[in-house]
Amino acid sequence: MSATARTASPVAKTATTGVRRRRPDPWKTSFFVVAAVALVGGTGWALLGSSFFVVRSVQVTGAGSIPRQRVIAAARVSMHTPLIRVDTAEVARRVDKIRQVQSASVRRSWPSSIVIAVVPRTPTFLVRAGHGYDVIDSYGVVLGHSPGRRAGLVLLKATTGPATALRGNAAVRAAGAVVRRLPGWLRHRLAEVRVRQAPRVILMLRPGITVVWGSAADAAAKAAEVTVLLRSKATYLDVSDPGSAVTGRAAGG
Repeated sequence: MSATARTASPVAKTATTGVRRRRPDPWKTSFFVVAAVALVGGTGWALLGSSFFVVRSVQVTGAGSIPRQRVIAAARVSMHTPLIRVDTAEVARRVDKIRQVQSASVRRSWPSSIVIAVVPRTPTFLVRAGHGYDVIDSYGVVLGHSPGRRAGLVLLKATTGPATALRGNAAVRAAGAVVRRLPGWLRHRLAEVRVRQAPRVILMLRPGITVVWGSAADAAAKAAEVTVLLRSKATYLDVSDPGSAVTGRAAGG
């Protein structure tokens, strides 16, 4: 048995020695390193140095009545700039500065376009100002001036102060939050919104119905209550607590 072990031992040693003597092929390793460097370099050149992946057009979507050229001018994206070098977040911030823009997002569209998606502000309220009305959105941003009432816009009566104080005003924020959550049929009947003390919001519906709405919370439940209570022919509805609504004939507010 010891003889067999002695006979097998040189073979085992030879096999082991053979495995230990194997070395990586330096030419193969060098080839892969050069290939990787070339790939990275080629990609970098394509993105930064090639004339193919550069800005050739700026597209604007969703701008509505905001002129496309105004958005492009605000974006200040230089043609023929490598697409990868365009700071999309900075471009979006520039477009956001347009008063009529509520928000903007910017993305690259390979191989050669920048796409600016705009969400325009929606005129919602009329606020008395001088001999006319300031037109504002539901966040209190003044979008223009109107000499008289305009169809589709709701008169807002609230402690708002001058136009410069409309944005961020607690009363305007409360009214805007309520109106944004109203169902379409109720929004269509809305003629006026009153806010004496935020967040207590009062809706004046056509024809001559007062709805004490309260805050923007529980909008769906409050709208359901109004749907039922309007059948009673009441002209005063208080749904600020939708679990215990109150009706009457006297004018509220």
